[in-house]
Amino acid sequence: MKRFLLICSLLFVSSLSLMAQENDENGGNEKIRDKMNEYIQKRLALTDAESKKFTPVFLDYFREWRQTLQTNRGSEKKLERQQKVAELRLRYRPKFQEVVGEKRGTRVFDLQDRFMLEMRQVQKNRRNSRP
Repeated sequence: MKRFLLICSLLFVSSLSLMAQENDENGGNEKIRDKMNEYIQKRLALTDAESKKFTPVFLDYFREWRQTLQTNRGSEKKLERQQKVAELRLRYRPKFQEVVGEKRGTRVFDLQDRFMLEMRQVQKNRRNSRP
């Protein structure tokens, strides 16, 4: 049942990303951002106090991460984009570790990658299931 709910929520999130418009303030990614934040917090098993401290740091990180991806768009900038994201992660890792501890602070980025991978897989499955 949990797996079914996870798949349904990921389907919902992926459909939102397809409808997102880039002309609003956050590039149309507020719902994806919120789902990613929720996903990471659940898997890190954050307390309410940790969640309250984690969310503003994560929102700042997400905003900068999206900006980095948009600024370095295109296949010719792939290495540059990867380097910029790595630099961003190095800058935010101590901030996350300060809020949730060293071990869980480092896991944030692994969980972000896992969330994105699962979203891509759901989108791929949706495209393949269309007639």
